[in-house]
Amino acid sequence: MDILMTILLLITALLISNIIGHYTPFIPTALVQVALGVLIVFLFEDISFDIETEWFLLLFIAPLLYNDGRHFPREELWRMRGPILGNAVLLVLITTVAGGFFIHWMIDEIPLAAAFALAAILSPTDPVAVNGIAQRIHIPQKVLNLVRGESLINDASGLVAFNYAVTAVVTGYFSLSEAALDFSYKFAAGAVLGLVLGFLVIWIRYIIRQQGINDVTFLSLLHIMTPFLVFIITEDLLHASGVIAVVVAGIVHSLVRERTETLVAEEQMLAENIWTIILFVLNGIVFLLLGLNIPSSMSGVLENPAINIWALVGYVFAIGFVILGIRFIWGYLFSVYEYRFGKMEDAAKPSLKTTLFVSLTGVRGTVTMVGVLSIPFLTESGDDFPNRSLIIFLAAGTILFTLIAATILLPLLSRGKMEEGEQSDYLETEEARRRILLASIKQIKSEMTEENEVAAYELMDEYKIRLQQTFNEDSMVDSTKKYRRKLKELRLKALEEERKYIENVRSNGMDSDVYEAFQKSLNRREEAIKHNLRSLSVHLRGKLIRAWRRFRGQYLKDEETRLVQLQIGKEIQLEALLAARDFLEEVEKTLDHKELADAVISDYNQMISGLQRPESQFNEQFELQKEELRIIVMDTGRAEIARLYTEGDITREQARELRRFVNYIESITLMERGD
Repeated sequence: MDILMTILLLITALLISNIIGHYTPFIPTALVQVALGVLIVFLFEDISFDIETEWFLLLFIAPLLYNDGRHFPREELWRMRGPILGNAVLLVLITTVAGGFFIHWMIDEIPLAAAFALAAILSPTDPVAVNGIAQRIHIPQKVLNLVRGESLINDASGLVAFNYAVTAVVTGYFSLSEAALDFSYKFAAGAVLGLVLGFLVIWIRYIIRQQGINDVTFLSLLHIMTPFLVFIITEDLLHASGVIAVVVAGIVHSLVRERTETLVAEEQMLAENIWTIILFVLNGIVFLLLGLNIPSSMSGVLENPAINIWALVGYVFAIGFVILGIRFIWGYLFSVYEYRFGKMEDAAKPSLKTTLFVSLTGVRGTVTMVGVLSIPFLTESGDDFPNRSLIIFLAAGTILFTLIAATILLPLLSRGKMEEGEQSDYLETEEARRRILLASIKQIKSEMTEENEVAAYELMDEYKIRLQQTFNEDSMVDSTKKYRRKLKELRLKALEEERKYIENVRSNGMDSDVYEAFQKSLNRREEAIKHNLRSLSVHLRGKLIRAWRRFRGQYLKDEETRLVQLQIGKEIQLEALLAARDFLEEVEKTLDHKELADAVISDYNQMISGLQRPESQFNEQFELQKEELRIIVMDTGRAEIARLYTEGDITREQARELRRFVNYIESITLMERGD
């Protein structure tokens, strides 16, 4: 299949996987992508995605590791430097050696050097899949910080060890002393080059700005190209470790960005948005490629009559248990050492539960798959790389094993009381974002007057939509689900009051066309409240029809009789809304949680205000009022972030991310205003 069609097919599958993931939040999106990859192979038999090893590392590893460096958690990394460096370096070495000997002992068809390569590439952890699970269950913050911190370094150390083992297989030669010397050079030279090249790119961007070239698109593109340039120069020209270089360059960028973020905010925002897309595509495609390679690697392995499917499954389970077991034993022993002899002031007492968390969050993922797919087909002598298909299958199987184990066991482990040292010190980022939006809505209500009522309700509606988007049905606690269910019931009751009023008016005489229009409107609103799929299509169709009519100048201007009907309909609708609001005000007196009725009454006040003064929505005064309110709300959001950070509810990294969230809303507003 043509490479362009293959790429388009993979991107389409990537989009579909995220739609499926939205409706199945209990299944990590990575698993969905693997399943789609397998499905694509059966649907398109001629599909293939073969690229050279160096290109694979350049296209996937360079940007992914550079991004890890950009989000360098300096404070957490320094405070937890002992456990992080231990997991990222020593644990990688132990996993490579012990895992390699175990794999070679269990499957003697795999040479020892190739077994070391497989164990080495299985040592890096992938926090992306863990983050997806952490959004719906409680995982101790220290465990998450450890996984995120170690992944920054163990990607590099695991890949370096993997490359040495693969080189030994390809060349048939390995010298420990030469490898140690070469490793020292590559690591040191890579770090220095990453530092120099990182600062060089930043200096070039600074000089360009000094010359008056402030095109943010050009500067953002230069920023996006940085990891590729650093990797190529380091690997091809100076033969050092491009992996180390891109990580260091990313760290340099993060340190400089903290001091210049406010000066180049527009560029930062554009670059962040581009990076979000790049990472979304790269991480997703890697798991799709994993699925694409499972059938071919399995068929290649099963050609060996000595291996059957059950033996393969057994090998995967055994390797998975050993890899996680090594991590568990290391984690417990290191926690004992840190508690008794370490320098961390807040070192927690060793516990099996916390160690299980650390072990199960060591999910393997993107780097493991990219690395194993980069294994060459041939050795220097021209022979096939020994058991390449089997190694790829075992790596893919182990990734799936760790993903499934984390998906099933972490929710079970997170139940019950937290042990000492496990308390959650910080809010989840989504919860902090909800608090900011709620504070903004509350501020809009406090600033509402008769003059700006319509503008305030419209702005409040925007923030309610954003607040709604932060909720995930699977991640809600029972109290939140119960609240939303009662809110829906109350809205349906209010809608029923509107129907009663319309029926009463009809019994006294109402034009049939007006009555039919009311029935359609009420039915659409009822479907929207119930969140029916049909309501979405009806809503979108209605918006398109109304937009087309406005575009052609035909909206509500056909006949004089239609204008009369429209005016009569508005008066009836206004009275129906007032009747529903009166009903809600009576219900409010009987409710224990009056905020339920307040929320629905607020919606009705917005609709009533719009009908009473519709002309204000199209005049300049309305836009000015909305703009003034928006400025106040932006300040409220930033003040809420400062309060959460000062009171210790969020980390510095979270505060920075939340400020970007507020800045993003502000930038979108300014773009809409400019248009």
